[in-house]
Amino acid sequence: MMRVLDLFSCQGGAAMGYHHAGFEVTGIDIAPQPRYPFTFIQADAVSFVREHGADFDFIHASPPCQLDTDCQRLRGNDHPDLIGPTRTVLEATGRPWVMENVRGALPKLRTPVLLCGAMLGIQTYRHRYFETGGGFHLIQPRHPRHTTPQAKMGRPVPPGHFGQYIGNFSGVPQARTVMGVPWMNRDGIRECIPPAYTQHIGRAFLASRQEVLA
Repeated sequence: MMRVLDLFSCQGGAAMGYHHAGFEVTGIDIAPQPRYPFTFIQADAVSFVREHGADFDFIHASPPCQLDTDCQRLRGNDHPDLIGPTRTVLEATGRPWVMENVRGALPKLRTPVLLCGAMLGIQTYRHRYFETGGGFHLIQPRHPRHTTPQAKMGRPVPPGHFGQYIGNFSGVPQARTVMGVPWMNRDGIRECIPPAYTQHIGRAFLASRQEVLA
């Protein structure tokens, strides 16, 4: 079984997608993550991948995105920018990798691929952008029009709407079901990657490996 290293893991949304794709997952986060559903090591992600990244078949990184979110910029909050340092250590491993972030980080990402819930059958849009490297390339899926209305940010989701599960949102049980993260609390849900996104990425990586071996 191939091994994936899940950097800046939080509560494990990305991890669960790779698990569903057939990987063995190890998560790294600087903060304790008692809800993480797989092997977890509390450590600085950049330092850990510098020392151990080459031991894994594939690396996923989700550097903290708060610096590049609209609400944090409006509040004037100060957060570290880890995209550049993370890319540097990922490239040094010689392993295939993917690095994820939010729309506000687009100027810092190199030819990223957009994934959206509407592409993958999830009832929330939650755009996330994925830069790839180490010889791995992800094909941009077709982005369907957003024909379903969204609930207002953080508000209860009316019938026939998609939810925006961010901030101090209401409806945690519904969000768990929609996002496919039944083990998470509100803090994990509002920042997580839906597992369907990384299941898609993991399957794409495994298919690319099969093509190389064929």
